[in-house]
Amino acid sequence: MSRFSKPSAPSSPQQASLVDWLHSWKVYAQVPVRRMLLLGFSAGLPLLLVLGTFSFWLREAGIDRQSIGFLSWIGLAYGFKWLWAPLVDRVSVPVLTTLVGRRRSWLLLSQLGVTAGLIGMALSDPKTALFTLVCCAVLTAFSSATQDIVLDAYRIESAEEKLQAALAAAYQTGYRLAMIWAGAGVLWIAARTQGDVTGYLYSAWTVAYLAMAASMLLGMVTVLFSPEPSGLSSAQGNNEEIALAQRLQAERALAPRMARAAAWLHTAVIAPFKEFLQRFGWHALLILALLATYRISDVVMGIMANPFYVDMGYSKEEVASVSKIYGVIMTLLGAALGGVMSLRIGIMRVMFIGAFLSASSNLLFSWLSTRGHDLTGLIAVISADNLSSGIASAAFIAYMSSLTSAGYTATQYALFSSLMALLPKWIAGFSGLAVDKIGYSNFFIGTALMGLPVLLLVWLAQRMHAVRDAGLLEKPRSISESTESNV
Repeated sequence: MSRFSKPSAPSSPQQASLVDWLHSWKVYAQVPVRRMLLLGFSAGLPLLLVLGTFSFWLREAGIDRQSIGFLSWIGLAYGFKWLWAPLVDRVSVPVLTTLVGRRRSWLLLSQLGVTAGLIGMALSDPKTALFTLVCCAVLTAFSSATQDIVLDAYRIESAEEKLQAALAAAYQTGYRLAMIWAGAGVLWIAARTQGDVTGYLYSAWTVAYLAMAASMLLGMVTVLFSPEPSGLSSAQGNNEEIALAQRLQAERALAPRMARAAAWLHTAVIAPFKEFLQRFGWHALLILALLATYRISDVVMGIMANPFYVDMGYSKEEVASVSKIYGVIMTLLGAALGGVMSLRIGIMRVMFIGAFLSASSNLLFSWLSTRGHDLTGLIAVISADNLSSGIASAAFIAYMSSLTSAGYTATQYALFSSLMALLPKWIAGFSGLAVDKIGYSNFFIGTALMGLPVLLLVWLAQRMHAVRDAGLLEKPRSISESTESNV
């Protein structure tokens, strides 16, 4: 049954089901969902600018595929963000926190960092200043990862539990719209700036990346006009920290300053991880394995996607129109569909469907690699791949959100999303070597096969949550709802 009220009783079970499905789509009209659409845009803008579009720029500038593959390790900033997530959860930004609140202050600070990094990239030519360009890309990635930490916490804390799947879908929609702009937009601006000049032109990329830096203003304005979450998790953490500091002073005779430092270290860094392990026991290993591998097929394949387009002879305009616009639109459709499907049939079931489709779609890239410059084939392959990715992402984000505890939202979600990125991005660093050795076709087949163990992990996790559901002392949010229709 739908969680949302119906205006009238339908005359048949078939009509009831149709009304429920249609009514479920109204969730996207709610204010928190619309707000997350805009914040998702701010989050999605930097990613391609330090990975996908960045690799296109480097390849056009004559940088070899192996170097491009290794430079994808810049994206490991997203895999290690759990290291500084406790600071985001527990530390205030001077002046800004007083003015706009803890979550919003960190959002503004990270958005300023992204903007500065993009400006630095725009002013660095990879042919003559590759090291400077890489340093600026690292700053952009670090600031972007920090923004992700805060936005994930903000999303979870700013709306009730039943909205999380819709918030995840809206976030993904905004994210993918930003990827259109950071992918197709950059290529279109660069192509128009270059005009009739053939070959590589550094000034064209300068103009394009400066335009991206200016686009971060949308996220900053949205933050300024958004409310600060209730701060329940912060209050809980502060109370725990004060109580622990008092205990350390009394039991271990620590000086007040040392006691406060030790208490902060425990509540900010140790407690979030300890709480998760205590809540799930040895089952935490299964969950962490699933989180670490769920997007492996997409991430490993994605690093070589843009070099593949260049090597197949596709122009900037073709890649922009097909991959970065049409393809992203299909991702938006997939994200919206994944959000509604999660409400209707359960998060775990949609995760299984998404994992299967994402791995299978990589086989289509193998087929495309045998056809040379085939624009029709590119449209078909990109459509299938991005639709699959959208479905998988919406369900996966909702699943990770459900695993967090209210007291440690930012830190725990950062851990989960870091695990999602760490292993795939590390393996992706060797993708250039793999393509040089076995070719594009076999490489894409290999990335598809990487997704097979994920299907088993999703099935095992679904069964585990169902078995544990009745006996959990503090059950993960939404897990019971996500499994009730699947067992």
